[in-house]
Order: sequence, then structure tokens, then C-alpha cells
Amino acid sequence: MAIPSSGLEWRITDTPVPYAEAVAAMEARVAAIREGTAPELVWLLEHPPVYTAGTSARDEDLLDAGDVPVVRTGRGGQFTFHGPGQRVGYVMLDLRRRDRADLRAFVHDLEAWLIDTLALFAIRGERRDGRVGIWVDRRPYGGLPGTEDKIAAIGVRVRQWVTFHGVALNVDPELERFRGIVPCGIRAHGVTSMHALGHLVSPEEVDAALRHAWTGVFGDR
Repeated sequence: MAIPSSGLEWRITDTPVPYAEAVAAMEARVAAIREGTAPELVWLLEHPPVYTAGTSARDEDLLDAGDVPVVRTGRGGQFTFHGPGQRVGYVMLDLRRRDRADLRAFVHDLEAWLIDTLALFAIRGERRDGRVGIWVDRRPYGGLPGTEDKIAAIGVRVRQWVTFHGVALNVDPELERFRGIVPCGIRAHGVTSMHALGHLVSPEEVDAALRHAWTGVFGDR
């Protein structure tokens, strides 16, 4: 399903998309955006179970892949898991068109997008210095002081100022799959999901929230 909006296309795919297929589609779309033959795109989807290794991934952080395939990819970051129950948002924007050719500012905006989305479900997502992604303090959920879990990951790539890859928000994935890796290279903290925190939202509700929160951060285009 495609939803054009002021030059920005929103695409929602309801069945899991193989990771390699999604990367190929992003590569083609990025080329078209650069050439001016296609609009910018936000693509919301899920993947079949897969571990992906970003450009900073360390071999020792792959603990036990089991029957899950491992894919080396060109996005930034380290190891993460993708699978059903996790909403992936691939964001293909031309930062030059947006008068903000600043990768750090773009990542900051992606963080704000996730934080604002979670806030719509009364979940307080937070940034942490030195740790990419969005984190949740476990104390309001019965955790000990100082305990926190990651609820969303960010890994991006830019080609001639056109972005691709993006964010992964844990709605209700198999959290035990994260035990096969050191997620994002961080051993001191865990991983959680919206359902694990007691917020039993549907994918459709999350998609609507992502769309709503987008406007407040990136505008209506």
C-alpha cells in the first residue's frame, strides 16, 4: 500500500520482506531519488528472522546465531536482530532538498521520531549519550534503579546525501533472539518491546503513530 503525501511516499508492506530483497529495493530507490525520478520514501515493514551486522560489527558479538541467517550490511552500527513483531522503518530522504545536509542532525531527528511515537502510547523513550538507539528506564515497570533496556535501534547509510536503512522499533518480536548477539555491542543492558512493557498495541496502531509523529519532526513532506 502506497500513500503519497506532498512529495513524500509512505509505503506499508504487510507481509515479511526478505532482508536482501529490501536492501535491493532501497538501493534502486536511492538511485532514483538522486536522479530526481522518484519521490522520497518512508517504508514500514517486517523481515523474516535475520541477524544483520553493520559496518562497526565485531565478530565476537555474534554469540550463537542458531538457525537464523547472518547478513553483513552497509548500514552503520553493529549487530541487531530483525524479525516478525518488529516494525522497521526505512527512510529514504534527500537531505539536500530538505536544506539540512547534516547526518548527525538526521539521526537526532530519527531519535525524536521514535520518542514521539512511543509517547503516543505513554511509553517514555530516551536518548543516552554514547549509545545509539532509544532506551526505556525499567523502574516504572518493576525494574531495579539504573536498569534500562533498548526498545528501538537506529542504523543508517547515506549516499550523496540520500539516506537509507533507518529504524527498528520492537513491538512484539521474539526477544530471546537477541540473546544470540550482543545487541549493538552493548553488554550492560537488555532489550525490551512495547508488549513486554504491557502495551499490547497492534502493528496498525504503531504504523498510524509513526505517521502521526513524523509530521512533528520532519514536517508534512
